[in-house]
Amino acid sequence: MFFPLSYYIFFFSLLLGSMISISSTSWFGAWIGLELNMMSFIPLITLKMNSYYSESALKYFLVQALGSALLIMSSFFFISLSYLASIFLFLALLLKLASAPFHFWFPQIMEGLAWPQAFLLMTIQKLAPMILLSYLLFSPFLVSMTLFSAILSALIGAIGGLNLTSLRKIIAFSSINHMSWMLIAISAGDSFWLFYFFIYSFIVFPIVISFHGIQAFTLSDLISSDSKTIYHASLIAFTFLSLGGLPPFTGFIPKWMIIQIMVNLNLFIPLFFLLISALITLYFYLRVIITFIILLNPAISFNMKYKSPNVSSPMLLLSISFNFFGLLLPAYFFLT
Repeated sequence: MFFPLSYYIFFFSLLLGSMISISSTSWFGAWIGLELNMMSFIPLITLKMNSYYSESALKYFLVQALGSALLIMSSFFFISLSYLASIFLFLALLLKLASAPFHFWFPQIMEGLAWPQAFLLMTIQKLAPMILLSYLLFSPFLVSMTLFSAILSALIGAIGGLNLTSLRKIIAFSSINHMSWMLIAISAGDSFWLFYFFIYSFIVFPIVISFHGIQAFTLSDLISSDSKTIYHASLIAFTFLSLGGLPPFTGFIPKWMIIQIMVNLNLFIPLFFLLISALITLYFYLRVIITFIILLNPAISFNMKYKSPNVSSPMLLLSISFNFFGLLLPAYFFLT
């Protein structure tokens, strides 16, 4: 259990806020849902009396309040300058999504969160702003801004994750990089980015569960942990390779779909930056994987004590098996 029973009410209201934003017929109702979502997530961050959690909660509140202020300010222009209002609204949602160039707050807040809260911030907290963002892509200028933000997110998410030892910051910059693919998918259609979003959520879930189980927050924590087994090494390795979009793992399927869409739309320049960034992110994923591979070498770790990991739950095994669904993809072409 990640949260005490007393905090499930906040989790329920967090989901309720997202549902209000998604199903609202006005921007005022969407704003109310976003505020409810934000105020429900802050108590979940400060689950324990910890200075790092309190600092992250304060930073998250200030950034989201700035995004809400931009959203409210955009409503002032809807009467006379509706086009300008849509631009301000678009920028406010980019800030709430931590998409470049408004990514600055995301890695720092992730650094101060526990793994379950980090998973919520990477997945559920981005669902409502992304759906609201898809409502705004009615003009070519906003689509061009989306492509520009996607290119920046791809480059910053790839370059920012280099030479980091903090696992939470590595996952944070990885999330910024994946946001670039989802922004491209949003400009193409709602079904594409929803498919990518759910695949990404299922892939990142076993990583969070595993790191939370062994309380690993840096690469040195992985080295000093008592869970250096073939089970953990394969779990981390396969999941990170799937997260990097390496075929034939499941994470390659949504990226392949978006690559085909971008080729059909002649978006070759954004596609070049996204593919280059995917290679760079795969490099810093391999840094985490190689740590496990080296430690499993008996010549190096013969004097280390090994402890059987107590994380082999059915949910975790199902999560890691999800990464191998991509192996079944060739069967689809043979059957059709």
